[in-house]
Amino acid sequence: MTNSKDLILKLRAVYTEKKQSSGFSYDTLLSLMENDGEFTSKSTLSRLFGQHWEKYSFDYERTLIPIANALLDVETFEDDDDADTKAYKSLLKFKMSVISENSKKIVELTRQVEEVTDKERSKYHEKLEKETEKFQRSLDFLKKQVEFKDKRIDQLMNDNGKLIDANNRLINQFLDCPLKKGCE
Repeated sequence: MTNSKDLILKLRAVYTEKKQSSGFSYDTLLSLMENDGEFTSKSTLSRLFGQHWEKYSFDYERTLIPIANALLDVETFEDDDDADTKAYKSLLKFKMSVISENSKKIVELTRQVEEVTDKERSKYHEKLEKETEKFQRSLDFLKKQVEFKDKRIDQLMNDNGKLIDANNRLINQFLDCPLKKGCE
């Protein structure tokens, strides 16, 4: 794992040395970064190379790596580089390649997750549609059963009403029966 504090201390030392020896400035560093296609604000540089840099946190990949690329000239070794500088450059180059590879892997994994998520969403949607269709068929069947039972109940009530009417007629006939009067 990268120790950001060690890298910051090295960057500060290199910047201070370049500033004292050749008048190196933030603008020079920003120009070098711009040539590399990177960007960090001047205020970030002033925080990093200022007196109270410990108060701030710096993003390794988006802030420190671009500054290191421009300041340390990682791609080339100079004749006057000591072993530590060469080691730092090699280590930084290796870590940058690992970060680049991991960034590519993250992009690919994110794409795969989105693809799986879309597939899963699609499968879940299909499952819900099938369940909805199943429940709709079941609901339609139950509605038909209720309609059928309603018709049977209506028929039974009509038949019951006819039986009650027939029973009332029979009772009335019995009560009006002339033979019944003779029995009294």
